[in-house]
Amino acid sequence: MRLNDRINPLKPRKSAPQRLVKSLEDVLSKPAGRKVKLPRPPSNQAVRAGLLALAGAMGATAGSAGVSSLRRRAGGPKGDA
Repeated sequence: MRLNDRINPLKPRKSAPQRLVKSLEDVLSKPAGRKVKLPRPPSNQAVRAGLLALAGAMGATAGSAGVSSLRRRAGGPKGDA
């Protein structure tokens, strides 16, 4: 039994298209003058730290692929993990 069935067993659940239409109606019915609060963009320091972390992960992946390639070429042991 789903949570929705326990809350109101007499009300049938809406399909995905019906829920989409309902949410669009809710958005379009809001007053036009109301400002939407957007999240602040990340600081330059946070962006820089994220890029460094990404570059580190990419470097580790490339290094691992390179070592695997060399092991395959060398014909190393097959059961090595």
